[in-house]
Formats: sequence, C-alpha cells, structure tokens
Amino acid sequence: MQVVDKIISNFRNNKSLYIGEKVTMSEHMIQTAMLAEKAKCNDDLICSCLLHDYGHFILESPDELVKKNLDGKHEDIGYEYLKNVFKKEITDPIKYHVQAKRYLARDKNYFELLSEASKISLKLQGGALNDEESAKFKVQDYFKSTILLRKFDEVAKKTDIKMKSIHDYKKLLTSKLL
Repeated sequence: MQVVDKIISNFRNNKSLYIGEKVTMSEHMIQTAMLAEKAKCNDDLICSCLLHDYGHFILESPDELVKKNLDGKHEDIGYEYLKNVFKKEITDPIKYHVQAKRYLARDKNYFELLSEASKISLKLQGGALNDEESAKFKVQDYFKSTILLRKFDEVAKKTDIKMKSIHDYKKLLTSKLL
C-alpha cells in the first residue's frame, strides 16, 4: 500500500510540463488512462496507460536530457521500478511503449500525426524500427496492448478537457499490486 501512496504523491507533486507539450507529465498520464477507459479497455491496460511514463518522475530532468540530445530511457527506468510492484500484463506495455512508437512511426501517416516534441523524442529514441526490429517487436507478449497504449499516449496532450484526479485511480492501483 505504501507504494501506491508514493505513486500518488509523485503524481500530485510533479508539476513539470510534459516534454515540449502544454500539459504536465501527470496530466498526460492521467489523460492516457482516461482514453483507455473511454475505449472500454481492461483494467490492466488502463493501469499501464496511467503509469506508462512513470520513469520520467524518476529521471532527474527529462527536459535537460532532450536539450543534451540524450534519451533517458524512461520506459526502462519506469519498468524496472514497477516490475516488482505490478504484474507483467501491466509492466510489459510500459517497457515497450517506446518501441511501439518506433514501430508505428514506420507509417508516414502516423509519423505526420506526431507532435513536434514526439518527433524530437523519436529521433533520440532511435527513429523508426527497421524490418528486423519490427518482426521481433510484433511477436512480443502484449503487442496489441502496447500498440493501444501508444495510440492513446500520442493524443493525451489536451489542455481543454475535464481531468480526473490521480486519487480516482487509487482503488485500481491498489487492486493491481502483486
């Protein structure tokens, strides 16, 4: 239970803007979960969406990394922190959501839909996957969930919507602990 309180505290205390966007990291992750709820996804995917960028809370300054043209590997940092707290169905989509972006970016139409900040981070993350990387990614467990998470992730950057609170997700987070 203490870990859920820490997660909620990190959401409440983080007021940093999501890298290059007009919403905070907390708002972005909550919006991603809200989109999964609206699409009637299962609770595991909603939880993944809520926590997908949690690694940014652990990184010292994601904006500074971008300024230095570095990728902080937030997906790996978040996964490493959360894998001993939540089950694989929740943490694997978190671990692979950047790969999903790289996979989807192979499609020029998808690439054009990316925000400017997302295009910059894509470059830092290695750009679009090649054919061999794509083939390996497509056979990953939770491939479909990860792709859905990534699609919600890209549009969860709105400033003019009614936001839920991280406290609205406490019961969900608690129910998904190992």
